Amino acid sequence: MEAGARVSALWVYRSAAGPGLSVSLRSRRIKKRPKQSKRGVSGDCPAPAGPGKAEQPGAPQPGRGAAAGPGKGEEQPGAPQPGRGAAAGPGKGEQSGAPQPGRGAAGGKLGRSRKGKQRDGYVDPMQSQTSGLQEILSPQLAGVAPVGAGRGASSPGPQEPITGPSLHDLLQELGRVQHSRQRAAKLFEWLIAPISPQQFFEQSWENKPLLIRRHNPAYYQGLFSTATFDAILRDNDVQFGVNLDVTSYVDGTRETHNPVGRALPAVVWDFYRNGCSLRLLNPQAFSATVWHFLSILQEQFGSMAGANTYLTPAGTQGFAPHYDDIEAFVIQLEGKKHWRVYGPRDATEVLPQFSSCNFAQEEIGEPILETILEAGDLLYFPRGFIHQGDCLPDAHSLHITVSSYQRNSWGDLLEKLLPAALQMAIEEDVEYRQGLPIDYLEYMGVLNSDVVDSRRGAFIERVQKLMKNLVDYAPIDAAVDQKAKLFLHDCLPPMLTEHERALSIHGLPARWEDGDVRDADIPIKKGTQVRLLRQGIIRLCNEGNGVLLYYTTENSRVYHKEEPKYLEIDPEFTDGIEFLLSSYPKYVCVETLPCDTLDDKISLATFLFEKGLLITKKPLVPM
Repeated sequence: MEAGARVSALWVYRSAAGPGLSVSLRSRRIKKRPKQSKRGVSGDCPAPAGPGKAEQPGAPQPGRGAAAGPGKGEEQPGAPQPGRGAAAGPGKGEQSGAPQPGRGAAGGKLGRSRKGKQRDGYVDPMQSQTSGLQEILSPQLAGVAPVGAGRGASSPGPQEPITGPSLHDLLQELGRVQHSRQRAAKLFEWLIAPISPQQFFEQSWENKPLLIRRHNPAYYQGLFSTATFDAILRDNDVQFGVNLDVTSYVDGTRETHNPVGRALPAVVWDFYRNGCSLRLLNPQAFSATVWHFLSILQEQFGSMAGANTYLTPAGTQGFAPHYDDIEAFVIQLEGKKHWRVYGPRDATEVLPQFSSCNFAQEEIGEPILETILEAGDLLYFPRGFIHQGDCLPDAHSLHITVSSYQRNSWGDLLEKLLPAALQMAIEEDVEYRQGLPIDYLEYMGVLNSDVVDSRRGAFIERVQKLMKNLVDYAPIDAAVDQKAKLFLHDCLPPMLTEHERALSIHGLPARWEDGDVRDADIPIKKGTQVRLLRQGIIRLCNEGNGVLLYYTTENSRVYHKEEPKYLEIDPEFTDGIEFLLSSYPKYVCVETLPCDTLDDKISLATFLFEKGLLITKKPLVPM
């Protein structure tokens, strides 16, 4: 810059990004690259850990900054994503440089027939609403079952909208439901209506995509909006690479354009204006509504529910084709988006444990589902289904992907169980402690795998016997408790209704007034009726020689920002806690708690009340 030239604050901000980060105004103007096919490498995908991602679930991933979203593939749900710096330049496998404008529907034609387009046996459900599921994949994979799609793939007439209560009214109603699991079930029922939860879990869950068209743009209104996103940028310390990703996908190349530092509105909207997609990685940390929504829904799955939001300019695409390690519910909030979903390419990609990296178009074949999601529509697909979404030339898109079930398989449980079983077997059975044959290296190992030797057969038989006997030492319940402990650490803290707040520790009027502390006593007595705030907020675990009580009420809305919260419980109080768990959602009198003395009963109730774990049937009146 020449001496004496005017220097704007925006120019200084962009210059501070340093070399290697192309964030100048000029660099944001998109240059069309020669067409190429480029597949991302593993460095482009965050390592697994929170719940998933799709143009994404939700759910968290470890190892990332203070507030990332789950999953490891391209578009992640609301959990943290490991492996990415807070504001690093392009990741491995991504191109440095400025954003590039999107291209229409990468790899396909956009036309009227796209909505409800029939491909590879895909059938519009309204052609036969009672026909059930359509086979569109190989025999082991069932087909897509779209709902509310209209009578024909090209039917031009208006469709009957699928209606339901507004989200605001629904959350108000759920606040009056006493049992937290019933709240979660009712919220999930609303999420996927008109499909019943039973039909969903029997036919679609972990099996095949589900498309629900509602012809009702207001169905999900109030969950999140572009105006909400703009307010979050203005009112919060949103950090590039931690809370917000700026991305583009042009001519087969996926790029990330994150500067360093805070995502200021002028910079973010300039990226968007120049064709970049904006992914908010943890909207639940900034939006009370999303927090409320997910904190209820997580009890439906018994697994963390996370979310990411995706704002994409018209005529662009922000992410490469990929699959995720979470169950993804794509909720279209504004505008519309063209989606293509592809089945797993082989058996190893069915319900994968980790997300994929980016695929080139020629690697993924033909889609099993191609559709345009409009506001009020929902698209579900299981982990392992490759997907990509791009915007039509005439409309932007805002969607939120809710995710769950990251690392929640039988295999993940066995990862906890088998080491513990082996350790117990070694401690209790001398056969596991006996030495290996002196000469086993002579006939065992890959180099000897084709050698005919009777000693090999005896060796293998002995190993198989020891492995079979491990079942007798497997501490299955203890392993499940360890999974539950991880879930409670992943959980969002419960969001209290106004009524619950009045019945909890937060409703007490303790304060400083007139130079002294007022109303600080907690007047729990033997006749006070109490219950747990939620069913899933605590878990008793035996660890070492003690008992620990893990809980969620002091968790952060930012994934894993805090360490797991737990209390060491004296043995004389465990029966009282188990009694509260088994009594939920009924209120019980403090004097009925199975503790040795009345003082112990009052002490336990007061202690749990102070941690926000108990509420009273009636507001406590300060003494």
